[in-house]
Amino acid sequence: MIIGNFIKEIELKYKNHYFSGICYDSSKCKKDNIFFAIKGNKIDGNKFINHAIKNGAKTIISSQIFKGIKKNILFIRSSNVRKSLSKFAYTIHKDKPKNIIAVTGTNGKSSVVDFYFQILRLNKKKVASIGTLGIKTQNYIKKVSNTTIDPIALSIILNKLKKEKIDNVILEASSHGLKQNRLDGLKFKTGIFTNFSHDHLDYHKTLSEYLKSKLYLFEKLLIKNANIITDLEIFEYKKIKEIALRKKFNIETISNNKSNLIILSHEYCNEKQIVKIKYNKNIYKFETNLLGKIQIKNILMAMMAAFKSNLSFKKIVNTIKNLKPVSGRLEQIGIIKNNSKVILDYAHTPDALKTSLSSLKEQFKNRKITIVFGCGGDRDKTKRSMMGKIANHYCDRIYLTDDNPRYEDPKTIRTSIRKNINQSKIYEISNRANAIKKAIFDMKTGDILIVAGKGHEKIQEYKKKRKYSLIEIKY
Repeated sequence: MIIGNFIKEIELKYKNHYFSGICYDSSKCKKDNIFFAIKGNKIDGNKFINHAIKNGAKTIISSQIFKGIKKNILFIRSSNVRKSLSKFAYTIHKDKPKNIIAVTGTNGKSSVVDFYFQILRLNKKKVASIGTLGIKTQNYIKKVSNTTIDPIALSIILNKLKKEKIDNVILEASSHGLKQNRLDGLKFKTGIFTNFSHDHLDYHKTLSEYLKSKLYLFEKLLIKNANIITDLEIFEYKKIKEIALRKKFNIETISNNKSNLIILSHEYCNEKQIVKIKYNKNIYKFETNLLGKIQIKNILMAMMAAFKSNLSFKKIVNTIKNLKPVSGRLEQIGIIKNNSKVILDYAHTPDALKTSLSSLKEQFKNRKITIVFGCGGDRDKTKRSMMGKIANHYCDRIYLTDDNPRYEDPKTIRTSIRKNINQSKIYEISNRANAIKKAIFDMKTGDILIVAGKGHEKIQEYKKKRKYSLIEIKY
C-alpha cells in the first residue's frame, strides 16, 4: 500500500512511501508497518517507537516535532494520533455495511442495541450488533474487551460483516470511545441518544465534558441527512435539537405527549406491560413480558431505528411480543417456589439504579424489594454514597457486597456506600456469591430480589486476580 493514497496532505516526495499494515502496539508491529505512537493516560506510545522500529515498523506517526526521513524511517507528525489511526483503519478496510447505527447515552445502550438486533432477526433481516455484550450475528457471539472496540479491530470486524452480506449493524458508542476518536472515519446513518446522568467522572472530570464526548457523535460522525432518535423529555434534548437543526438532520423523538412517537397509555396486566402508541398519525398497541417500565422507551427507540432501516412499522409492532430480556438488564433469572423473583441488572450508576428500582416498585406494588450490590474501585467515587441513598429509599433489605474493587480496599468502598443507608437494613457480606446466597435464603413469599451492578458479567477484579462471582441458583 502507498501512503499517499491515505494521507492527502503528505509532502510529494513521501507520497510513494510503501507500508504493509498498521499497528499501535509496538510488540505487534510487523515488517513495513506504520506505528501510531498514541500518548494515553497511562502509557506513552512515544516511548515505544524504537521497539516498533526494531520489530519492523517503517513509518512512525506521532505528536513529536520531527518530520521526514531518519535512518530510512519516515516520521509523520499528527496533532491527533488517535484520530489519524481511526481514519487510516476505516480507509484501509473501506468495504463496510451500508446501514451503521450508533447508540450513545449513559444507560440503556445495550438494551436498545439488542432490541434492534432482535427486531430485525424476527423480521428475517441480516443484522449484527457490537457492544458490551459482544459481537453478535445470527451465527455467532464473540466477547469484546471494550464497549467501543479499538479502530483497527472494529474496521476488520465491519469488513468481515460486509463479506457476510450483513448491511445492518448497530453498535454502542461509549463516551470513552468517542472521546478517544475510536469511531472517527466511520459515518453513521442514524445516531441514538438514550439519556444522560452521572457517570465516568473519574475519566471526564466534569459532567459538561462527559456530555461533550457523547454529543461528538452527532456533531462529527453522522452522514448528510442522517437520523437522530432521542427522548424529548430528557434535559439534553434542547442541545441535541440545536445540532439537528444546524446540520439539517432528521430528528425523531419519543415522549408521553408532543413528539413524533407518543405513548398514549401504559398499563400492567399481571406481569405483562401493555402499551398503546401513536406514530405517523397511526395508533398501535403491543404487549411485552419484559420487566420494568424503562424497557418501553428502550424498545421504542429500537423500533424507530428499525423503521429507519426500511422495515414496515406494522411488522415491527407485531414482533415486540416476542422480544426476550437482554442479558443482565432487568433480566428475571428465576422464580422461587414461594413466588419470589430474582432479577439480574447491570445498573451501576445512580440514575440507572433509581430507574430500575422505581420501575420494579411501580410494577410490583406492595411487594418487598431486596438488593445485592456494591460499587467498582478505581472509578468515580462520588456516586457511591448517592447509590447507597437510592437503595435505602427503595429497598427493604440491602446486602452490601463487593463489585470490582480493582486496586482499592473493598472495605473502604463499602464504607462510602453505607453512609446514607439505615443500618437496620444492611447486611454487609464482602464475598459476592455468599451475599447472593444469603439474600435468596432470606427471601419471603412474593419478595423481589435484584442483584445489581454487574449484570451479565461473571468475573470480579481484585487487583491482578479475576474471581468467578456468580452462583448457580436451583429452583
